[in-house]
Order: sequence, then structure tokens, then C-alpha cells
Amino acid sequence: MAAVLGNRTLRKKSRNNLNKLLLNKVVPPLVALAIFLGLWELVCAMPNFELPGPIETFSETWDPFIVHPFFDNGASDKGLGWQLLSSLGRVALGFSLSAIAGIVLGILVGANRLVYNAVDPIFQVLRTVPPLAWLPISLAAFQQANPSAIFVIFITSIWPIIINTTVGVQQIPQDYINVAKVLKLKGAKYFLKIVFPATVPYIFTGLRIGIGLSWLAIVAAEMLVGGVGIGSFIWDAYNTTTETNLSEIILALIYVGLVGLLLDRLVGFVASKVVADQK
Repeated sequence: MAAVLGNRTLRKKSRNNLNKLLLNKVVPPLVALAIFLGLWELVCAMPNFELPGPIETFSETWDPFIVHPFFDNGASDKGLGWQLLSSLGRVALGFSLSAIAGIVLGILVGANRLVYNAVDPIFQVLRTVPPLAWLPISLAAFQQANPSAIFVIFITSIWPIIINTTVGVQQIPQDYINVAKVLKLKGAKYFLKIVFPATVPYIFTGLRIGIGLSWLAIVAAEMLVGGVGIGSFIWDAYNTTTETNLSEIILALIYVGLVGLLLDRLVGFVASKVVADQK
């Protein structure tokens, strides 16, 4: 009897938790989305307003861009699925390189006050350069579109990683440093036992900012370098603008936003697991 009552209590708590989750996490975004779509439709219904509303956008792009996102007619005439995968491949390479270089440089700069004072003004100047301003330099250096786009991702996303890692190293508590001296920790042991656990929250803050900047940079860079990619798709659709193409551009922008959200949540999820393990 007690076991039956216990099971009923657990089931009731589970239902209550599920209801709270729905009310707090699911319902509000859905209501906000419905309001946004309604306002969008109303604005686009105004006379002489050229942009398509949500109903027109999805009806014009349903086939093939929504139901067949991976169609391939050769050259750059590919579905949005292939366009996004191509962009994500460039982002993965450029961001990975910036993460490795940024963390290493951040640790080196943060660990030495003289080096920090020397390079910090240079970093502060370079980090304010807009992503597309690097594109002519990268095209001149690499002579190819794909490496140039990857370089733009790298140079755009590396600065928040360097800066946040540097701050993390500089914020290591003195007690940790004293313990390392007592235990005579040096080299790799000092990094694994002292530096990494203390700086990992700062590192992931930089990585989370960096991944967002990477996605922004690749979309902008692809608009100019061409080829296959979501940025190129948007630019090509704009250059052959028709009413249908406007719907394709809007759909592509929605996909860009959704992928950007997923990338941010992915890095945040990894950060929550790694930071929790360090506590």
C-alpha cells in the first residue's frame, strides 16, 4: 500500500514539474512567436508594402526549400540544407583555430604582466576592426575565396577568446598560486591543476561570444566571396530580386537565426558540463 501511494506521489510530482516546465519554458515563447507572426502579417498587409508576410513567405518557399532542403541541381543551385552545412564547415574550421590560438595566447598574455602591457593596446585596436574590413587583406594574402572566408572567421572570433582567457588567468586567486608553489607544480601540472580549473568559466564566456561572431562573420563574408554558403545564397537571391526571391531571403534569415541560436546553446551546454565538473 505504501509503495502504491509512493508511486502515485512521484507521478503527481512529475506531472506538476512537467506542467511548470510547459508554463515557464514552452508557452511564453510560443505566445511571443504567435504575436510576432501576427504583427508581421498585419504590417505586410499594408498598402504599398513590398515585403511578403509569413503566410506568403512559407507558401512560396515550401517547395523546395522547406520540404526538400537538400536538393542539388549542381553548381551553387543547392537547397538551404547544403548551404548551411557549407557555412557551418567553414565556421567549424575557423572557430576551432581561433579557439586554440586564443586560449594559448590568452594564457601566455595573462600570465605575464609585461607581455600584457605590451600587446593589450594592439589587441584593443585590432578587435574593433569590422569583419568585412579584413576580407580584402585575406583575399590578397590567400588568393582564394574559401581560405579568405575562414581567415575572416578566425580573426573576428579570436579577440573575445583571448581577452576573456587573459582576464581569467589574471583573476586566479593568490591562494591557488601559493598552493602551487608549496606543491612545486610547474608546466603541464600547473596548467591542469591550477590555471585551467580557475579560468575555464572565462574561457567558455569567450568561446560563447566567439561562436556568435563567427556565424555573423561567415554570413557577411560569403556575400562577397560567393560559392556555396548561406551568405552567398542570400546575396544571389537579392541580386535577382523578385517577389519569390524576397521570400527565399526571409526564410534564409530565419534559418541563419535558428542556427546561430543552436550554436550558442551548444557552447553554453558544453560550458555548463565542463564548469560543473571543475567545481
